[in-house]
Amino acid sequence: NTTMGVSSTLAGRGAPQENKREHALAASNEVPTVGELKAAIPPHCFQRSAARSLFLVARDGVIISSLFWLAWQLPYENISFLGWCLWGVYAFLQGTAFTGWWVLAHECGHGGFSDYTALNDTVGFVLHSFCLVPYFSWQYSHAKHHSKTNHLLDGESHVPPGPGFRKKFGKLLDIIGEDGFAIFQLVTHLLLGWPLYLFFNSTGARRTLDGERITTTHDHFRPSSKLFPKNGRWNTRVFLSTAGCAGMIVGLLWLGSVIGYQRTALLYVPAYLWCNAWLVLYTWLQHTDPALPHYGDDSWTWMKGALSTIDRPYGVFDWMHHYIGSTHVAHHVFSSLPCYHAQEATRHIKAYLEPRGMYNYDDTNFVVAAWRIAKECHYVEDLKGAQYFKSLNKVKSG
Repeated sequence: NTTMGVSSTLAGRGAPQENKREHALAASNEVPTVGELKAAIPPHCFQRSAARSLFLVARDGVIISSLFWLAWQLPYENISFLGWCLWGVYAFLQGTAFTGWWVLAHECGHGGFSDYTALNDTVGFVLHSFCLVPYFSWQYSHAKHHSKTNHLLDGESHVPPGPGFRKKFGKLLDIIGEDGFAIFQLVTHLLLGWPLYLFFNSTGARRTLDGERITTTHDHFRPSSKLFPKNGRWNTRVFLSTAGCAGMIVGLLWLGSVIGYQRTALLYVPAYLWCNAWLVLYTWLQHTDPALPHYGDDSWTWMKGALSTIDRPYGVFDWMHHYIGSTHVAHHVFSSLPCYHAQEATRHIKAYLEPRGMYNYDDTNFVVAAWRIAKECHYVEDLKGAQYFKSLNKVKSG
């Protein structure tokens, strides 16, 4: 459908960036209001059910427990080639299942899990601590991500690099080639991206809450980190978040002392890495495409940023991950809308936005899309106006 903000045809062939038309959101000053979009969605889509949300926690818990039980039957010493293959399959499946809990904890942080803040924070804290995520700390930075989506200076997570990226990585591209550099992008994003973000705020904002240039490490673990407001309430929350992760690590060490450290590591660590890869993949693909604009101070608005995200299909993983990837436009406009109503809400948002060229959807297989983005979406040329990702490969060929 060529009226869409990102048509499947355009996204699929990777149209040359210099010839790409300006996105309807960047070209227009008349974007819908929150009220107009909310009126297009049936009211029941905004109703939250604690029982339904807890059922999803239990559903994912059954899957995770079943996979743990199956892995318990695998050899953990003197492992054969077949045994390593089975452990590899387990790691992928269990990491995929962990991501279901991760998404539900994310739902808790937004208040979409239930109408009860205490229940949301209790469930979210437990589930995110299990995944070694500092719950309240990330809740804060993620709220900033939503409040400044696709802002080139104040955005949070997957903020595009500037033109300095060419100088920093141009020689590496010359050495390893286009495909090699795409692999480098995939590995650094999916394997290292999450810990680098938590510990160093990599791909985070370019300036502080006070609008100053960042000169210190903005990590998610220290109450004194300038990532957070200077008040006692957030100092306590950040401390509790770090304590939750530390408690999980202590629990894993205790389990290792009981059943063996190698067995514990095999049961948890590779699955944890797959979970990290999934969450980075979703965020990366939801906010990155050659046709999606990012905005400087002079052109950004909250609605333009929220709508400059993209929905993608993920097959069976959509069900496993509560449709976080295929309903992301709706999620950015209405972040407290519960995940089990997101598909219906997305249909109505699409019907409203698509005729205006403001609904972004790409039906490309997500693995193919990730490869294309790794090859084509490297940096932006400026931090003002509406900017689109450029590719180092095109700079080299030019």
